[in-house]
Amino acid sequence: MATTAHASQTADTVTAQEFVDLQEGDTPHAGYRRAHAKGVCISGEFRANGNLTDIVTTSLFAPGVTPFTGRYSIAGGNPYAPDLSSPVRSLALNFALSSTNQWRIAMNTPPVMAVTNPHDFYQQIVAIKNGPEAVKAFFSEHPESKDFMAWRATYSPAGSFSGETYHSLNAFYLHDKQGDKQAVRWKMMPVSAASFDDIEGPDALQERLAQQLSAAPIVYDWVFTLAGADDDENNPAVKWPDSREERVAGQIVITDWQPQLEGNCHSVNFDPLVLPDGISATEDPILRARSAAYAESYRRRAREALAGALEGERDGE
Repeated sequence: MATTAHASQTADTVTAQEFVDLQEGDTPHAGYRRAHAKGVCISGEFRANGNLTDIVTTSLFAPGVTPFTGRYSIAGGNPYAPDLSSPVRSLALNFALSSTNQWRIAMNTPPVMAVTNPHDFYQQIVAIKNGPEAVKAFFSEHPESKDFMAWRATYSPAGSFSGETYHSLNAFYLHDKQGDKQAVRWKMMPVSAASFDDIEGPDALQERLAQQLSAAPIVYDWVFTLAGADDDENNPAVKWPDSREERVAGQIVITDWQPQLEGNCHSVNFDPLVLPDGISATEDPILRARSAAYAESYRRRAREALAGALEGERDGE
C-alpha cells in the first residue's frame, strides 16, 4: 500500500511529530534514532590552523587541538540494515568546548537539499517510501531540485565511510569581533585513510572502518565556503558557485571507534541548532525542521531506552 501524507499536509505546514511518524512507519525500532538508525561511534581531535580567526570568534578555530566525539551512519530507520544498502552516509560531530558551550554538527553526503521548505521535504520522504515511480514524479514537479539531481546523477558511493565528502547542507553565520557576520557552508574532504579489504556482509562499512583505524587515523580537511553577495543563505537547494572563496580551517582526525550501543554517541542528539558562541543559524526553514525532528526522535528513543528497550541488546541477547 502506498504511503499517504497526513491530513494536515494539505497546508504548507508540517510538525516534528508528523516527520518522525513518517520516518518510523508502522514498525519503529524502539530505542533507536528514527533516521540514520544504524551507525558507529567515533572519536578524535580537530587540529585548527587559525585560518578563520578573522571572521569568527569561536574558540574552536584558534590554532590548537580540540577533542571531539561523533558518529558515522547510513540513511534509513532500520538499525539492522545492510551497510551497503544505503547510498547516503552521514558524519556527525560533537564538540564540548565547555559545560555551556557546545557544537553539534550533522552532515550528509549530498551538498545541497532537494527542496526549500519543510512541506516539500515531507512530501519527498513520502515519495521515497512509495518507490521509484513516486520519486520520479516528485522530482518532475520540483524544478528547484536541479542542483541536487545533478549531484545525484554523478555520485557513486565510496567503499568506506572515510572515502566520502560530507556537507553541512544548510548555511550558518560566522560572527567576527566587530559584530559582522559571514554566511558559510562547509564540507569534510577526505585527505588520508588506510586501505581496507573489500569486506562484505551486513556490517561491511563498520568492519572496513575498524580495519582502517587499526592501521592509521582517518583525516579530513575541514573546508569552509564563504557566501557571496548574490548567494541566498536561506535556500539550501541551490549550490553556490565554485568561484566562491574557500578556506581550510584545519583537519579532523579520527583515531578510534566503538559500537554505537557501547560508545558515547548513541545518547547524543546531534541537533544542528546546538551552536557555540560566535556561530548562529540562518533563517533557512529546513534547518529548523531538521532540529525539531531530531528533538522529537530523541524524546521518543530516550523514553524507550528508559523503559529498557535496549537492555537485551546491550547484554548480547
